[in-house]
Amino acid sequence: MDCQSGRQDLVSQASQTSAAPRIAVLVPCYNEATTIGAVVRDFQQALPTATIYIFDNNSSDRTAAVAREAGAVVRAAADQGKGNVIRRMFADVDADVYVMVDGDGTYDAKAAPQLVQTLVDDALDMVVGTRVSDEREAYRPGHRFGNRVLTHCVATLFGRTFTDMLSGYRAFSRRFVKSFPAHAAGFEIETELTVHALELRMPVAEVATAYGARPEGSQSKLNTWSDGMRILLMIARLFKAERPLLFFSLGFFICALLSVVLAVPVIDEYLHTGLVPRLPTALLCAALMLFGAIVLTCGIVLDTVTRGRAEAKRFAYLLHPAPKPPAEPH
Repeated sequence: MDCQSGRQDLVSQASQTSAAPRIAVLVPCYNEATTIGAVVRDFQQALPTATIYIFDNNSSDRTAAVAREAGAVVRAAADQGKGNVIRRMFADVDADVYVMVDGDGTYDAKAAPQLVQTLVDDALDMVVGTRVSDEREAYRPGHRFGNRVLTHCVATLFGRTFTDMLSGYRAFSRRFVKSFPAHAAGFEIETELTVHALELRMPVAEVATAYGARPEGSQSKLNTWSDGMRILLMIARLFKAERPLLFFSLGFFICALLSVVLAVPVIDEYLHTGLVPRLPTALLCAALMLFGAIVLTCGIVLDTVTRGRAEAKRFAYLLHPAPKPPAEPH
């Protein structure tokens, strides 16, 4: 009887072990030797069963060596830019749950278990760590304002969004990671991650996380204006790619409006005199209306193509099993 009971305990322990999700912490790094050691140790403590992966993006300092000494798995990503690094991470690392975080030491590792727990318990595909900070140096007013503007743009174009769309602290399911196309090369990658979730209507959530200032000796790689413009251009490209009918319809209405406004005096003069002395203006009005019709036709055709692409993305997403909620105690 004792033997049978012991065997059952072993089976129960094995099933619990096999049911535990494999967690990978993904940290893209470029010249973060000052902070990366502490980041690795903090996440090892917060998620003891996770594997910490550091992807070094051509650092000129000791980032890779410090991370390796701290116990992380260190790999190299040759193509420069955060988006390129994340594309490589998502392709190379195999896990059930992924936690992505910057290597600058500004995000709170203690919040990682909550992000993972929320993702697993609610069977979600992405949980965003929304930054909460009272430190001026940690989250500068210019960055806050830019984040709000860009977040509002995405909400307007795609229907819904997150409170902190540009957060670099996120947890993902395997099906999200392996179905993400990853076109962005730089810091606009967070925008693409957000739009990918919105386009496929994935189950997502937000968790408030503390956000601190960079430690002394660590420098930010983010340029407020140039990276802000790149993010704005990425939003415009995604708008054209994912909402082509609306995008090209705007072009049609602009052309049609200009054509009508320019045609009013021409038509008025014709009604009074029976003549069309402004022939170039009349030809311009006709050309604008014709061009607008062509633009609208392009939007209709591309909308059909986009729907097909969206279905292909959906099938790629469904190739991977859904996140399994934790087993209920008997």
